[in-house]
Amino acid sequence: MPDLPRCGSWLVAMLAVVAIPSVLAQGSAVDEIAKYRAALQDGNPAELWEARGEDLWKQKRGPRQVSLQQCDLGLGAGVVKGAYARLPRYFADADRVMDLETRLVWCMVSQQGYTEADARKSPFGNGNAKKSDIEALAAYITSESRGVPMNVSLAHPKEAAMYRIGEKMFYFRGGPHDFGCVTCHGADGKRIRLQDLPNLTKVEGAQKAYTTWPAYRVSQGELRTFQWRLYDCFRQQRFPELIFGSDASIALTMFLARNANGAAFDAPAIKR
Repeated sequence: MPDLPRCGSWLVAMLAVVAIPSVLAQGSAVDEIAKYRAALQDGNPAELWEARGEDLWKQKRGPRQVSLQQCDLGLGAGVVKGAYARLPRYFADADRVMDLETRLVWCMVSQQGYTEADARKSPFGNGNAKKSDIEALAAYITSESRGVPMNVSLAHPKEAAMYRIGEKMFYFRGGPHDFGCVTCHGADGKRIRLQDLPNLTKVEGAQKAYTTWPAYRVSQGELRTFQWRLYDCFRQQRFPELIFGSDASIALTMFLARNANGAAFDAPAIKR
């Protein structure tokens, strides 16, 4: 009869031999992806979106033929430096909490004379056939907060309410797969294929994730905003479509942005 203790020790040793290369390979893959991203960061194509966005910000457009240079993003008319690091926030003139994209739509309607439908048209680009003005404007404005610490306030009651709603949304699970944001972003060490998933329940994870959007997606050849990131997450969860500029999208953004407070903003970034 075999020596069971010795057989047990042999089995453990064999399992360790099998597991170690797997662990090393996983660590190696993550390291190589990090090197890949660092290499791509030089000459980030997002700069092209930033330049187009700056031009759109200054252009006289719309039925009223005025620029967006009087648009108040929270720090005064036309001030873009550091504005994104304080968004979302409550705006008294709209009596609503807004993120960047929602505020841009509001300015396009109230100042440039666009209709709500026209201002919201094509919020996400799709190659050369359909370029998004919103994505370009977001690229420019967010670039003006690069290096500025995140400082999202909950001082106004509507800001605090948005945060609480966003928190509930983050932890809510539903749909055909019983998914929620927390499914992918609620623990350390999770990955989809070769993509590491930040743990957004921790300050470090929230800071690293939120401060690197918008981002140029190499796999899509497009710059993507945070609104798009949430929209695509809902799609992958098989949830109902997240409507662009909806209170739901702003609430979830508020929750994640507030949790990133204190970290220096570092976008538009570049991702696979």
